[in-house]
Amino acid sequence: MSMERVLVIPGSASQIPLIKKLKKDDYEVVCVNPDTEALGIQLADYRVEGDILDKDNCARVGKCYGVKAVISDECDIAMPVVAYLGEKLGLSTLTGKDAELYTDKTKMRSFCQENGFACPEFQACHTVEEAVHFWRAHGFKKMIIKPIDSNSSRGVFTVCSEEELKSKFSESMSFSRKEKIVLCERYIEGVEFTVDGIMTGNKHYSLAISEKKHYQYNPNIACELFFSYKNPIFDYDQLRKINDVYVEKTQLKFGFTHAEYKYENGIYYLIEIGARGGGNFISSHIVPLLTEFDNYEYLIKRSLGKEYRLENINFWPVKERCAVLKFFDVDEEGYVKEIDNLDLLLNNPKVILYEFRFKKGDYISKAENDSKRVGFYIAWEENDEKLRKLMQVIEEKVKIRVR
Repeated sequence: MSMERVLVIPGSASQIPLIKKLKKDDYEVVCVNPDTEALGIQLADYRVEGDILDKDNCARVGKCYGVKAVISDECDIAMPVVAYLGEKLGLSTLTGKDAELYTDKTKMRSFCQENGFACPEFQACHTVEEAVHFWRAHGFKKMIIKPIDSNSSRGVFTVCSEEELKSKFSESMSFSRKEKIVLCERYIEGVEFTVDGIMTGNKHYSLAISEKKHYQYNPNIACELFFSYKNPIFDYDQLRKINDVYVEKTQLKFGFTHAEYKYENGIYYLIEIGARGGGNFISSHIVPLLTEFDNYEYLIKRSLGKEYRLENINFWPVKERCAVLKFFDVDEEGYVKEIDNLDLLLNNPKVILYEFRFKKGDYISKAENDSKRVGFYIAWEENDEKLRKLMQVIEEKVKIRVR
C-alpha cells in the first residue's frame, strides 16, 4: 500500500519539525516554496518551486500529487491558502471564514466588541487623515499602528505624536496584504502574555502561557517568553478561561492557536490571535515539553480527517516545569568575530534548541522586527528558580563579539 501524501507550505525552517514528524510517521511530504534551497523544503520527498500565496498553483500541486492533507504551522500568511486548498481539494482544514477571522486584525477587534471581550479603542484607517482624526478625537498620548494582516511585527509602530503617526503611516500600510488598511488603536500599557492552545470539537484547551519581555529600544519586539503553569502576580487560570471561551465562540473547526494578550488595570486585552502554533518553535518544542503531549500527532490526524479525542488527556503532568524562549541581542553593531562560551548551549541537556541567524563575518545590528533578531535559545527546568539561574549563566557567559 502506497504511503499517504501530505502537502506542507511553506518550506521554511519553521516547518522542519512538522516535516520530520510526517516522515517519521511514514507519510510522503510534498512541499511548495519559492526557494527550493530552503531548509524545510530540502527535507521533502517532492519539492515544488512556487509562491505559496498563488492559491490556484498550490491547488494544482495538491491535486497532481494526490495529497490527503494540507498543513502549515507557525505561519499566518499560509492559513488563508490552507483554507482555500481544503475547500478546493475536499480536505480537512480550517474554513475560509476561520482564516479571515484569525489573520485580519480588524475582524478580531470587531469580534471582541460583538462578543463582550476587552478591546482597546480602535479604527481601521484607509488614509493618514483618518488616522490623525482618530488620534485627535481620543486625545491619545500613545497609539499603536499596524497592518491588518502582516506577520513578524513588520509595519508595527508605537507612535507618541502626530508627527510620528504621519511619518510611519505609509510604511505600516505597505505591509497590509489583502487590503490597504492600517489598524490604529490605543496603546495598552502593562505586561504582555502569549497563550498557545488546541481546538478540537467544541472545546479549546489553553496549553502554554508565557510572560513576555521586550527590547528596551523597541517595545514591539519580544526578547523573552517565559513559560510557566502559574504566575505569582497574574491569574493564569483567568487568562486560560478567557482564551478558551474566545476560541470556542469563534467556532474554529480544529487546530492550533497562538494568542497575545496585555494586562492593564485588572483586565486581559486580546492583542491578536492566529490559528497556528507560536513561532520560533513554540508549538514544536515548548508545548510538547510542558505538556508531554504530541500535538503534531493530533494536528496530522485531524488534518487527515481522522478522529482524535482530547477529553481524557492530562496536559500538565508536571505543573512546576518551566521553559523559556530567549532571544539574543547585540551590545554593539558590527561584523561578527566570534561567540564566547558556545559550549554552554551545545553541551547543556536543558538547552533543547538554539540558533544564530548569522555567520562569522556578517554585519549584525539591533532588531528592526521579529525576523531581524540575531538568534535565540530554548531551555527548560523543573522549576522557576533553576531555569532563571541557567538563564543568568547564559546571559553572563554567551557573548557575541563584533569588530
